[in-house]
Amino acid sequence: MTAPVFVVDDFTAGGGGRFVLDGPEGRHAVSVKRLRPGEDVVLTDGHGRWAECVVVDTEGKDRLVVRLDSVQEEPESVPRITVVQALPKGDRGELAVETMTETGVDAIVPWAASRCITQWRGDRGAKALAKWRSTAREAGKQSRRVRFPEVADAATTKQVAALLAAADFAAVLHEEGAEPLATADLPAGGSIVLVVGPEGGVSPEELAAFAEAGAKHCRLGPSVLRTSTAGTAATALLMGRTGRWS
Repeated sequence: MTAPVFVVDDFTAGGGGRFVLDGPEGRHAVSVKRLRPGEDVVLTDGHGRWAECVVVDTEGKDRLVVRLDSVQEEPESVPRITVVQALPKGDRGELAVETMTETGVDAIVPWAASRCITQWRGDRGAKALAKWRSTAREAGKQSRRVRFPEVADAATTKQVAALLAAADFAAVLHEEGAEPLATADLPAGGSIVLVVGPEGGVSPEELAAFAEAGAKHCRLGPSVLRTSTAGTAATALLMGRTGRWS
């Protein structure tokens, strides 16, 4: 089994490479995971910097002492995959973020589509965004990633169109799309941006705006997926097609 992952702000170690993991992460390691001397752990900042460490000791209920020898850097994956996710109902947004993170998506952009039942406004919107980001962090740790996906601020349709226009490949997932995503001509590098609409579908006005920005209309398959699962299925397909899962 691979070593558990814990998040740190920096990798400053003392004499002999002694590093103390404390706070909530230290408590989780000591009191929940019950790690013991000799076991391996991975520390990461969630932005690609990471260190493979060995547990030396525990102190109290929330301090894990490890030996940290060197810090490594994981390069960004290419092509970079971004999913623009329309806001789902209830907790399906966290489900989408969790499974897309586990699958390997690089960035998630919440989108307030015109047909979204859920709308992020004021304090409620700030709390929902914070929950998405926390979900991405926890799913990144659980799936043993050292570079967690970025969860952007909620975007308007105009902002999504600009994101699509700047991509090397852009597509809106649509059940009536003329081209299957499975056979679309994908770039070897650069960026791929996919749009996942809400349960009520992407409006004609939004489709027109995205088409003007250069986005294709692509379908995933013969069945219609829910908004909370379509992004994960599309990401998995792209991981296989681009060689990122090879």
